[in-house]
Amino acid sequence: MDKFVLEEDIPILYVTATSFPAGIMKAHRKVYSLVSSSKERRYFGVSRPENGGEIVYRAAAEELEEGEAAKLGCESMFIPKGNYISIEIDNYVKDVPIIDRTFRKLLTHPDLDPNGYCVEWYLNEKDVRCMVKLHP
Repeated sequence: MDKFVLEEDIPILYVTATSFPAGIMKAHRKVYSLVSSSKERRYFGVSRPENGGEIVYRAAAEELEEGEAAKLGCESMFIPKGNYISIEIDNYVKDVPIIDRTFRKLLTHPDLDPNGYCVEWYLNEKDVRCMVKLHP
């Protein structure tokens, strides 16, 4: 596990998966169909327990211009700046369940922000950084 500092808030637009984990891929496909492909755009998965403990998953893309989410009919939020505990996974596509196992490991850290999210930051088509925000 490594400490990772996110220097500034990242505005994102997202599509909420209809179920977890079964609806994750469909939500990501929807996001990719809505936004224009750009080397400047970053892609994420954001999740946490809500509604009495049920995990809510949001497939997300960085909002490149203010109001982009509204134009596309999406909701928006920020991935908050701050300190995160993280693990980078190389070539996760060979073993997609490794993402779940990695978050289970990260969630054992004693200093997590109780209101934080599990964040998947897709660095490219093969690699992902799994992050959980630390207590401020």
